[in-house]
Amino acid sequence: MSDRVRLWLEHTRDGYRLRDAATEEPVSHDDPRIRVIKLAGVSYRLDALQDDGFQPGRRLALVPEPQNEHDPNAIGIWDVEERVQAGYVPAEIAARIDGDAWQAVALLAFYEGDRRVGLRVLLAPKDAWIGAPRA
Repeated sequence: MSDRVRLWLEHTRDGYRLRDAATEEPVSHDDPRIRVIKLAGVSYRLDALQDDGFQPGRRLALVPEPQNEHDPNAIGIWDVEERVQAGYVPAEIAARIDGDAWQAVALLAFYEGDRRVGLRVLLAPKDAWIGAPRA
């Protein structure tokens, strides 16, 4: 049996919940094979966060910023086409992972009225299989 992470995104009212693709059992956000993070720095990029590229279920781009003057471990989170940045992987997580070895998916959005004001993001190893229902 392979150790490769295989996740299924199950649609909910506000986003997606994780299930193991093989067993269909729920996957905890505390599962050591993945990270579920709160998007950091989003308050500075609320307009960008409204972009359709950050809707739950969408793939995201992780962009390491080794030249970042405030934090050489910084990893920006962008829409998959790298047009718009919504925030960062929290510093304490970014310092412990290689942004080039992980993939990201928008998982759960938080709203004030009809405006997106926060986002939970799934980080999984680059070789993980992540399936989602077709729209």
